[in-house]
Amino acid sequence: MTNLWKPEIFQGRNKKRDYFEGWYFKSIDKEEKTAYSIIPGISLSKDSKKSHAFIMVLDAKNHKMYYFTYKTTDFWADKSKFEIKIHKNTFSLKNIHLDIDDGKNKIKADLEFSNIIPWPVKLLSPGVMGWYAFVPKMECYHGVLSFDHSIQGYVDIDGDKRDFNRGKGYAEKDWGKSMPSSWIWMQTNHFEEDGISLFGSIAKIPWLKNYFTGYIFGLLYNNKIYRFTKYNGTKICKLIVNDDKIEVKLENKKSILEINAKRTEGVDLPAPSLGEMTSRVNESLNSKININFYAKNNGKKEFIFSGTGRNAGLEFVGDINELLNGFRK
Repeated sequence: MTNLWKPEIFQGRNKKRDYFEGWYFKSIDKEEKTAYSIIPGISLSKDSKKSHAFIMVLDAKNHKMYYFTYKTTDFWADKSKFEIKIHKNTFSLKNIHLDIDDGKNKIKADLEFSNIIPWPVKLLSPGVMGWYAFVPKMECYHGVLSFDHSIQGYVDIDGDKRDFNRGKGYAEKDWGKSMPSSWIWMQTNHFEEDGISLFGSIAKIPWLKNYFTGYIFGLLYNNKIYRFTKYNGTKICKLIVNDDKIEVKLENKKSILEINAKRTEGVDLPAPSLGEMTSRVNESLNSKININFYAKNNGKKEFIFSGTGRNAGLEFVGDINELLNGFRK
């Protein structure tokens, strides 16, 4: 139970099958010419022969994806803090070290992270999922480990060495049985002003032989995280998804957030289903997200901020009608 208040650490110590856990590190260089997502994790299948640890690397600018598999015995996780090792590779909230050579591709990296800003963890709300984190046997759990952080270091893929000094990063994770059958995900921390970051997710949540649509959005602005979530009473007033854009309007008692995200071509990544990495999700790190942020004061809407987030991660999977119908449940 104590692990609930440490969403960043490995949660699956007693799991043997039908389980996955993955950490997502997004890194953008200072000049915004290079965008990598590095995703370590473990996949535990009903068929033990299919179980494996993995490291995924997405080169978003060049639309390339690398997927490296390892034995589950090559996976190690600290019991009390977030530190994992997969063969010669190590991951924590402070750094990543990669030393990969599968005979076809060689990837080496040393990245140091500082000024990390996580989603706050409180006694009755242990992270981004709020009180839902206490609900057992949910299909998928989520954690936001860093809205924004600074990077020092490099990544070298097959001799192409990229400098990440003074770059910017973001980190999150998922764990459970499967990713939802339908979801929207978005993230950006490259606005005109430094220190602004947006994360958002809308998903189909199975519940008591039925389902509902859950949503979690967080806006880091002026050193404060503004939360727009189902569990804090936020309503989704608008949701439009088509081939070109995703529009969302969220409103609660204190604030209004309007989002207009432009969809761009992405790369297909493996995703978990019943622990196995057999699904696919198309992810772009080249999207743009326009936001308008307002405060509510005595029933009046007061403008706070408007801007465009660059190098945005954006995903849409499944059926928009499932998500819309889920609001009515």
